[in-house]
Parts: sequence; C-alpha cells; structure tokens
Amino acid sequence: MIKYCGYLVRDEWLFQRGVDLGHPRPVTVGDKMDVLCLASRSLMTETGVYRYTRFRHVKTAKGTKFWCIAFASNDPSERLPTSSPSEERYKALKEVLQKKGPPGWYQAS
Repeated sequence: MIKYCGYLVRDEWLFQRGVDLGHPRPVTVGDKMDVLCLASRSLMTETGVYRYTRFRHVKTAKGTKFWCIAFASNDPSERLPTSSPSEERYKALKEVLQKKGPPGWYQAS
C-alpha cells in the first residue's frame, strides 16, 4: 500500500486559487484538471516546495479523497524521502494552507 506524507488540499480551494490567478471557473473535466494542476503548481512554487514535493491523490482513513502536496512516500519510485520533512521544509506551505501541525500520512487513492 503506497502512502504519502503531506498536506491535504480540497478541490474547491484549488479552484478558487485558480480563479484568483485569473483562470475561469472550470466547466469540463479537462478544465478541472487544468485548473487543479495550474493552481497546485502555483501554490508549490510560491511556497518554495515545488522542487521536492509531488501532487498526488490520496484518501483518508475514512475513505474521503483529497489532493495531497506530498513531501515523502513509502514508494521508492516516487523519489521522495521516506520520512516526514523538517518544519523548515513545510512551514511556508502550512501557513498558506492555514494548517495546524505537521503533514500527515495518507493512503494513495
């Protein structure tokens, strides 16, 4: 079972970020994926985590699916660390997302 350590991000938060960046609200599935990718890339670049994170789809223990900006994974093919990141690595992203605490571990969906 592949797991990722990161912060969860809701689709709606990313869609709103896309609108804030000047993109129209998505209508089609293709539009939605475009906006999700553009908004997440912008967020990761702005917070300085783009070089060492991945944007992955995960699910919580209750089965709810989210996007995750992942800092670590138990899957060596991801080329991510296998342990949780230091606070200096995630602090800027944590602040923008208004999260409390360090990133959590979630199952890939």
